[in-house]
Amino acid sequence: MKLITTSAVAALMLAAAACTPAENAKRPEANAEAPTVAASPDVHPFRIGALQAWALRDGTLVLPAGGADVPWKDAGAVTAALTAAGQPVDAIPLSIQPLLIRDGDRLVLIDTGAGGAMGTQGSLQASLAAAGVTPDQVTDILISHYHDDHIGGLATAEGALAFPNAAIHISAPDWTVMQGHAPAAALVRTITPKVQTFAPGAVVAPGITAVPLAGHTEGHTGYEIVSGAERLLYVGDALHSSLLSVGHPEWPNAWDIDGAAGVATRQALLERAASQNLRVYGGHFAWPGVGRVQKTAEGYVWVPET
Repeated sequence: MKLITTSAVAALMLAAAACTPAENAKRPEANAEAPTVAASPDVHPFRIGALQAWALRDGTLVLPAGGADVPWKDAGAVTAALTAAGQPVDAIPLSIQPLLIRDGDRLVLIDTGAGGAMGTQGSLQASLAAAGVTPDQVTDILISHYHDDHIGGLATAEGALAFPNAAIHISAPDWTVMQGHAPAAALVRTITPKVQTFAPGAVVAPGITAVPLAGHTEGHTGYEIVSGAERLLYVGDALHSSLLSVGHPEWPNAWDIDGAAGVATRQALLERAASQNLRVYGGHFAWPGVGRVQKTAEGYVWVPET
């Protein structure tokens, strides 16, 4: 799953919620003219205020329940949770769905999928075409973190830039790790001229703020997209499963480099999402990954948009 294999968190997330970037208030909301794209099995169009957005299917990771690759190591608890939810207990599917946002002439892609690696379908480019977008039109790529299922689509099979005109934004801590990781050397050479690093909490594009979500990687980042009074939080890998991660944020995740920080991040994130009725995008949630979190007497539940 990985390329390399707390209270402070809550404060940072609440600070992000308290302010709308000044750039958002100043920029024109010039998206009403964006072309209409019909929903399909691989493209889900929706809006964030005046912004047009698309969920784009890249593929699905299928984790055999109880297998070594499952990050939740209490197999009995996982089976019980799946059974209670009426879900199959033999495998855990995790969707891979990058997010595309149009803001006037700017086209922002958040994460790039696995590029066909890790047993996935590598459908991002086809999904992008179905949304009426060519790779050269993408102006910005925002990376949540350096794991293969998020950066695998940055380069083509031949090793060229998959999005030749896009600036690639990645947190400074994660870029440092990538540069020191030998298996990523070829990719690092390819993308270096396009990389722009940022610090936690930075405004990385008009109306888009990087939200630090500690625990998963050194610089793991979510992105909060704001348009007018509406906002959407892209949660990266702070939450993997809309059932297991949301229902059991206290479970340690073996894919986190800091398990305790990961738990604190999940708990703070879910509390904020529920208390603020925040719209959330889960890149690994069941397709298309857009919805909200509700708090019940038993804990948190995911409510997908319909």
